[in-house]
Amino acid sequence: MRVLLADDQHLVRGAFALLVASAPDMEVVGEAATGREAVALARSSRADVIVMDIRMPDLDGIAATARIAADENLAGVKVLVLTTYDTDDNVLAALRAGASGFLIKDTKPAALLEAIRTVAAGESLLSPSATAAVIARVRATPEPTPRPALGALTDRELDVLILIARGLTNAEIAESLTVSPLTVKTHVSRILAKLLARDRVQLVIAAYEAGLITPTG
Repeated sequence: MRVLLADDQHLVRGAFALLVASAPDMEVVGEAATGREAVALARSSRADVIVMDIRMPDLDGIAATARIAADENLAGVKVLVLTTYDTDDNVLAALRAGASGFLIKDTKPAALLEAIRTVAAGESLLSPSATAAVIARVRATPEPTPRPALGALTDRELDVLILIARGLTNAEIAESLTVSPLTVKTHVSRILAKLLARDRVQLVIAAYEAGLITPTG
């Protein structure tokens, strides 16, 4: 898969480039130091996934993500936000802009590579800290968004929902439940349909509102 790296720090980009290049199924097709460069390279490099920092000069990563998501010619490009700042404002702004995933920069190298694969496959991804930030924002919302009751979910679907709300990827859920990743993907699709949810963020909110998970886990 083709990966574009967007970060204003040369050393950070260089480290990420070495990591991505070490994966046999990935190649770095461009490096951007600003948000505007990221948008331009997204259009010219035919990247599959953009690893995007938030705080960059000229145009920040959230604004750059919004421009990429709004471009019909870039419909297949996925954005994985990777930043030091995992506040609830940053998480929600990035996801609303169209990011497929949100991680912080202390993520382990192997986890970052797996995250790139996850969003490239069309799945969404939230780190546990980003999940906590989403829950914190939900707690501050006076009236939660009404959703169908969880009674329509099977026991196994409830298990999967709880693990999603704890920030686990499909691969991690599969390992935890001793099932195949394909089985987990099927469960996630059914949960989304039953709860009328758009993405994993809404599943996290639904799990919190139903009392399946608390801000401390």
